[in-house]
Amino acid sequence: MKIISVVGARPNFMKVAPIHRAIKKYSIQNLSTHRVLRTGRQDSSPEIQHLICHTGQHYDEKMSKVFFDDLELPKPDYYLGVGSGSHAEQTARVMIEFEKVLIKEQPDLVLVVGDVNSTIACSLTAKKLHIRVAHVEAGLRSFDMDMPEEVNRVLVDRISDYLFVTEKSGIENLKNEGVADSKVHFVGHVMIDSVVHYLPKAEKSNILNHYNLISNNFVLVTLHRPSNVDGEQQLRKLFNLLNHVAEKRKVVFPIHPRTKKYLEEFGMMNLLNNNIILTEPIGYIDFLALTKNAELILTDSGGIQEESTYLGVQCITLRTTTERPITVEIGTNQLLGSDLDKAKKAAMDILDGKKKNGQIPDKWDGRAAVRIVENILKG
Repeated sequence: MKIISVVGARPNFMKVAPIHRAIKKYSIQNLSTHRVLRTGRQDSSPEIQHLICHTGQHYDEKMSKVFFDDLELPKPDYYLGVGSGSHAEQTARVMIEFEKVLIKEQPDLVLVVGDVNSTIACSLTAKKLHIRVAHVEAGLRSFDMDMPEEVNRVLVDRISDYLFVTEKSGIENLKNEGVADSKVHFVGHVMIDSVVHYLPKAEKSNILNHYNLISNNFVLVTLHRPSNVDGEQQLRKLFNLLNHVAEKRKVVFPIHPRTKKYLEEFGMMNLLNNNIILTEPIGYIDFLALTKNAELILTDSGGIQEESTYLGVQCITLRTTTERPITVEIGTNQLLGSDLDKAKKAAMDILDGKKKNGQIPDKWDGRAAVRIVENILKG
C-alpha cells in the first residue's frame, strides 16, 4: 500500500509526525529486515510505502522547517512551494501541483489532517482521480461558516473515505450530517500523541531560562485569527487586555507574521507593556515547554485548547465558537468570545488562584496514530 500524507501549515506537522512513526513499522524496508530476522522467509504482513508531501502553505522557515527538525520528520518527498495568497489562489496552486504528484505516484490513499487550505485542496484533487482519502481530526465543527476552516472541515468530511475522530462531538456531528457509521473511527487525537512523545524532550528545553521565566508564573499568548488581528479596534482591545495581564505576570507572545504585520501597520508596537515578551515563531519542542509551564494561556488557536487540556493548564479562548467543545465541557478551557471585559476578569481570577478543574478526554492516551494505521490496514 502506498500512502501520501499531506502537510502544509504548522499544526499539520505535529499531527503527521506520530502517524509517520506508526507507519514506519509497516514500511517495506523495515518489514523486510524484520521478516528475515523473525522467520527467515517472506510472509504476508502488510507493507506500506509512506510519502510526505509538503505543500509549502506556510513557507517561512521558522513556521515550517524547524518543525520538521523538531519532530524528526524526514525530508518531504515532495515540496510544492505554493506560498501565500488568497484562499482561492492558494487552494488552486496546491491542486495543480498536487495533481502532478498523484499522477506520478498513483497512491492507494491520501491522508490529510486538520482544516487548512492544503487539506481541502489535496482531498478534492485525490477524489477527482478516484483515490481514497483519510481525514484525521474529522467531525469537528464550530458551526461558524464565516471561518474558512469550517468550510474546509465540512467539505473534506463529505468526500473522505476514512474519518478519524478525536472526540465524541465529532461522532455526533458526522452522524447528524448523514455520514455512514462504517466510515467513522473514534481513535483519539494524534496531537496528543505528539505531546506524549515529546514531553521528555521538552523537559530538557532551556526556553524558560532563555526568557528568564519561572514555571507556573507567566502567561502564554497566541493570536492570529483575522477576526482578532485584522481590525484596528479589536486589536487595540486585545492589547489593552494583554497590557493589563502584564501588570501581574510576564507575558510571552510568539507573534504570528499576520499579527506582527497589523501591529506595525496600526502603529501599536510602542504601546506594549515592558512585561510583554514578543518573540519570533517558536519551534515545537520549545513551545511545548512553554505550554506545559504556563500558568495561563490566552489564545484563538485550535490545537492549544487541546494541548492545555491534556496538560492541565488553564486556557482562555478568545473566540465566540470552538470546534473542540470537549476542552470546555471537561477540560481546562474557557470559551469567552469577544467580551474582553469578561476575559479580563477570568484571567485575573485564574492568576488569583481560582482555577478550573479539568479531565483528560477519552482515548487521548498517545496511541491515536496506531489506531489510525490499524484501521487503514483493515480496509
